[in-house]
Amino acid sequence: MSISRSVAFVTYDLAPALTADDRLAAAALEERGVSVDPVVWSDPGVDWRRFECVVLRSTWDYHRRVAEFRAWLDALDASRVPVWNPVPLARWNLDKRYLRELATRGVPTVPTIWLERGAEPVIDELLGTHGWTDAVVKPVVAATAYRTVRIALDQPAAERARLQEIVHAALALDDAMLQPFVPEVHAEGEWSLIFFGGEFSHAVIKQPATGDFRVQAEFGGTAVDTAAPAEVLAGARAVLDRVAEPWLYARVDGVRSADAGFLLMELEMLEPSLFLSLDRAAPTRLADAILGRFAR
Repeated sequence: MSISRSVAFVTYDLAPALTADDRLAAAALEERGVSVDPVVWSDPGVDWRRFECVVLRSTWDYHRRVAEFRAWLDALDASRVPVWNPVPLARWNLDKRYLRELATRGVPTVPTIWLERGAEPVIDELLGTHGWTDAVVKPVVAATAYRTVRIALDQPAAERARLQEIVHAALALDDAMLQPFVPEVHAEGEWSLIFFGGEFSHAVIKQPATGDFRVQAEFGGTAVDTAAPAEVLAGARAVLDRVAEPWLYARVDGVRSADAGFLLMELEMLEPSLFLSLDRAAPTRLADAILGRFAR
């Protein structure tokens, strides 16, 4: 088949030839006559205008280079090349305060205390005020559990003090968020529901390694392709109904709570792992969704 279209899959320094997952989607596009180039977002020599479409995929160091990444998004927007997900949506999604906005739109989310940069909160006091015994703190701009810590009142005082110092160090750099630890992450796992072009594709359930609370593979977490219960899928769809921007892909992360139903933990619309390797048809679905953007 002759190649007639060109797409950039945007990646980062540590995966210049794309991640294994992204290569599956690239192969599905190339089978449909689309040329896919892996391009590192921070490469200053790239002329983004030479592509018909730019797909944000694995920019997994953006949280360590926030100012540079925001400037790159601005430049990409100015190039007027079609970008998916669109740059305004990417800007909105890179800061976790989008959760506060979604909560005001009626999305059930995990309760959150927003901590301002430069603050030095006494975490024990905050937990006591809100009746929490176990909580997680993370920056508002973060990925892969970056600078994320868990503090529980039953930990030794010295350990809590050490973790509080970590929190204060993080707050010296950026705003942060404090949430109660969600026990469903251990009991059932965290759901990730993946959508392409507005349609549900597949779901996985992620669980942390024994003795940990983080579900990311970098910390020993696992992910398994699993049929999503009806209430979980409905909850994920309800989240996406509150997103006004057009979008190509979305990953809705949440837990099933006995008291509150589906609770949103993260809405990933910037650079999520899409777990394409866990569903044989998923790369084709993503490729077809990208082709649909060409048609528009």
